[in-house]
Amino acid sequence: MRKRDAITDLILETFRLNGCLLMAGDALVADIGLTSARWQVLGAIALSPIPLPVAHIARNMGLTRQAVQRLVNEMEGDGLVSFEPNPHHQRAKLVLLTPRGKAAYDAAMKRQGPWASSLSNGLSIEQVEATTETLRVIRQCVEGRSRQRKGDA
Repeated sequence: MRKRDAITDLILETFRLNGCLLMAGDALVADIGLTSARWQVLGAIALSPIPLPVAHIARNMGLTRQAVQRLVNEMEGDGLVSFEPNPHHQRAKLVLLTPRGKAAYDAAMKRQGPWASSLSNGLSIEQVEATTETLRVIRQCVEGRSRQRKGDA
């Protein structure tokens, strides 16, 4: 097998895995009132050392600003997040977890630990770390090419 065919197989398998992870995540947190997408955004907010505007949350997660804006607007309506004025930008409000949002995120993370442990059965820590590093290198390569194209435009 040629290297380009192997990387194509890896990319396709990553797409399949992403779909499976989203479905499994949705099922894991559905009764908490979350989806995988909401959980992901709550996590980005919860794990940030400082409050962030939507654009920064989106950039950190590799998502579009519009997708994150739609999610935080919905979650504000559900009482999971709130908006606060941003001293650095008049229109780009900061997104904060509400107590209800923190409780939902904490409940999701309480389930995530045992679920992740069950996925690691049969895998060595070295396999997991090597796979993570491989995916990181590929992501960084793709990000670098995207930045180059934007600079060329």
